[in-house]
Parts: sequence; structure tokens; C-alpha cells
Amino acid sequence: MGLLSKFFSNARKPEGFLGKIMVNGMNGGGHAAMANWALAVVTIGRDDRILDIGCGGGANIARLLQRTLQGTVTGIDFSPVSVRKSTKVNAKAIQEGRCKVLEGNVANLPFAEGSFDMVTAFETIYFWPDIEHCFNEVKRVLKPGGQFVIVNESDGSGEMDAKWESMIEGMHTYTPEEIRRHLTNVGFRDLNITVNEEKRWLCATARK
Repeated sequence: MGLLSKFFSNARKPEGFLGKIMVNGMNGGGHAAMANWALAVVTIGRDDRILDIGCGGGANIARLLQRTLQGTVTGIDFSPVSVRKSTKVNAKAIQEGRCKVLEGNVANLPFAEGSFDMVTAFETIYFWPDIEHCFNEVKRVLKPGGQFVIVNESDGSGEMDAKWESMIEGMHTYTPEEIRRHLTNVGFRDLNITVNEEKRWLCATARK
């Protein structure tokens, strides 16, 4: 594996020095603009309990905390590098008891059924194994009527998607049609998919 491929493979699971560089990059640039675009079309309650899966560098945890002023946000990631960075970025909220960051896997979420009002997944479902099993795990930990929010940097129509998939092991860029089908198959309802036509950003929402 070349150095460039090795670096971008850290998008899936940041590790070591290159992983630290990756999570720092996750917190800024176009990632921030995309996250703010998506959150502008999502309704978040002031006291919601939110789970952010694949929390990366922790910037989206901070954004969610700003929007649920009396609620809590839990971040989970299977990369120890990401957990450490997210913990550092959100240290104040953790001290205040409004935030937790845990190491764990989306395929086996360590939470009871009906634990959260909202589950978010920013730029991470590309890497989820057995996508419908993982969507079922999300559905399990959501409260009845709870909302699942998926945000992807690409809607699967870009010329570069195949190249990224060849560089990063286990990556798949989902089209809106694929996302809709998988969410429907596991029983989500009230599906809505918004695409930024200029950037090809995608935001999908669905309810349990």
C-alpha cells in the first residue's frame, strides 16, 4: 500500500500518527461546511439524547451539543485515536455531564433498546459492514419516533467515488436509492433524502 492509500485508509479507522492527522482534518474545512449544511435541515430538540456514531474528531459532537442545549450527546467510535481526540475536543461538556465518548462498534452498540431520541452518522456508513444489520442496531437503540440522520460527502454519483473505493478497503459510497432501500428494508419510516446539487452532499433522515 502506498503512502497516500495508507493515509486515506485512516478515514475508516484512524490509527497512529497518520490517524491523528486524519482526525484533525475531519474537524475542519469542507467537513465543517457540510455538517452545518446538513444540521440546518434537521430538527433537534432542546433536551434530546443524541448518539453520534463514528464520532471521529469530535467536532460534530460539539455542534450537536450547541443545538440540544439541555440534552446530552454520546459519541462512539471504534478507533482509540478518534475517541481520544473527541474526548479532548469536548472535555468541558464531559465534565458537565452532558457528553460521553466511548470506544465501540456500530455492529454491536453497547446501549439498551430505546436509549436515544436521535442517532447521527456523519461520513461513516461507507464503512459499515452488513449495512442492514447496522441499521437495525441504530433502530434498536432509538426511541419510538426517534430520528436517524445520515450525512455523506458524496451521493454516489461523483467521478471520484470509484477511486476512493479502490483506495480505501471496505468502502462503499451509497446512492440515495440504496440508502432508501436499506432503511425501508429494516423498517424505518418517514424517509427524506436531501442532496446538495452543487457539492453532491447527502443528508438522509428517517424515523423509527
